[in-house]
Amino acid sequence: MLQTDIKRENIIIRIITFMLTIAVCITIFKFSSEDSGKSTGTSSLVIDFIINTNPYTKNLNIIQKKEIKENIKMPVRKLAHFSIYTTLGITIMCYVSTYTITRYKKIGISLCIGVLYAISDEIHQLFVPGRSGQVTDVFIDAIGVLFGIGIVLLVAKIIQK
Repeated sequence: MLQTDIKRENIIIRIITFMLTIAVCITIFKFSSEDSGKSTGTSSLVIDFIINTNPYTKNLNIIQKKEIKENIKMPVRKLAHFSIYTTLGITIMCYVSTYTITRYKKIGISLCIGVLYAISDEIHQLFVPGRSGQVTDVFIDAIGVLFGIGIVLLVAKIIQK
């Protein structure tokens, strides 16, 4: 492969990963813009799906399902934070990896961008009716970003071997 082909391929990967990162940020912003009623409704749909498709819970009565729903509401919401920020960590790390800098700088830059976005997201929620910014969510988001970065590093290591 010629040097210009490698550069062109790198530019294409950079553009794609940048666009994916923006798409994830827009998705996060959209979810954060939902007022408390809409956000609760979205979570309820996911939880109902989990309960009604799980072989251990789908045949329970309404009261039992309601109790389970109450017990898993918070973990499901926090897992949603973790998951979307893991995706953000993956896309940011892939984007940053298109630059020729040390691995530690790639990790640091990716983590900083992800955490700054998490902070801005929680601040944004302060202005949405019925929502509040949570410091604990920033920590969950940061762990998600770090996990996403770790996935990219692991995949890169596997590919190198």
